[in-house]
Amino acid sequence: MGQGAIRLCFNRSNDRYKKIKMNYFYRKNRCFYYILIALSVSLSGCLSNATSIAREQTREQTENVKWQEVSAVNKPTPRHEAGLVAINKDIYLLGGRRLNPTNRFNVIDNTWTELSPTPIEIHHLQPVAYQNKIYIIGAMTGPFPNEKPIDRVIVYDPKTDTYEFTHAIPKDRQRGGAGVVVYNDKFYIVGGITHGHMDGFKPWLDEYDPSTGEWKTLHDAPHARDHFQTAVIDHKLYAFAGRTTSHATNQAMTLTVLKGDVYDFKKGEWEAVNESTNIPTKRAGNSVAVYNDHLIILGGESGEQVASHKEVEVYNPVNRTWSALPNSLLGRHGTGAVIIDDTLYTASGSGNRGGGPELTSIEAIHLPSAWAQMH
Repeated sequence: MGQGAIRLCFNRSNDRYKKIKMNYFYRKNRCFYYILIALSVSLSGCLSNATSIAREQTREQTENVKWQEVSAVNKPTPRHEAGLVAINKDIYLLGGRRLNPTNRFNVIDNTWTELSPTPIEIHHLQPVAYQNKIYIIGAMTGPFPNEKPIDRVIVYDPKTDTYEFTHAIPKDRQRGGAGVVVYNDKFYIVGGITHGHMDGFKPWLDEYDPSTGEWKTLHDAPHARDHFQTAVIDHKLYAFAGRTTSHATNQAMTLTVLKGDVYDFKKGEWEAVNESTNIPTKRAGNSVAVYNDHLIILGGESGEQVASHKEVEVYNPVNRTWSALPNSLLGRHGTGAVIIDDTLYTASGSGNRGGGPELTSIEAIHLPSAWAQMH
């Protein structure tokens, strides 16, 4: 046999040997392969189930996000038509009907502390924190229904626990129940009412410079309103909710304002009114807060129901849509809302429209969790 024949025979024999060897290896390890396949399928199913369970738990946790009453040490003085504002980790409750002490709530130790009383009765205010002091502009004093607008700016200094009367407010621009914000080191006062609860609701907008006391009249808003709060988002002022109070015509509660107004600071003008600013739940005496460049409106009172409102509604200025957060535990009006460390707080106020019951509880909701379930 030639070398070529021998080589061919050897190669064929070698190929046959390899096939026999592979078949033998396959038969020997066939069970092992089956086990691997079974384990792979089982593991895939377990991972899928685990993922489904995790998603379900996340969904349930998200859907169960609710307001919680904060277990507090001590209680604030009961009041309504007051103001609520935050500086750092402290929440300050100021004013309200009657002469009340100032109360401070610290969110670290959940403790209420009683501080100095206001120098006079101060109510229907939206206090604003600025340079670690609290400014009160566009508030009222005196008994219902002929309350008087306070004629000066009042500044509270938490460091010294003292109130100071500062600049005079022009007589023809004095009013109470106004919305107040600070923007670029100046205050803007919008709306309000000149004659208590009787009449005199205004569409006014004014600018106040706290460094000089200068007061400037700006263009009127498209709508008059009082008993509301306002806020600034991305160089724009948002004046939503409120009412045109008219006790003189027996319409103190019923004339709630449907449409919101938006003032563009850069353009120096009010935007054209459109239906997207129509508030879903008309109310006055409400609170506002800003989170993620969204306007949050909560609480308030109306002629539609005796109980104060629990609805918490959110306006997105970018796409001009409304969404809802979970209702608060208690409806309340005549107070405020603040955000500290992604948590929205509200406290005090009145549980029904009008003057009572005056509440002493404080409740909160974690906004990142609530945001995930917003609809």
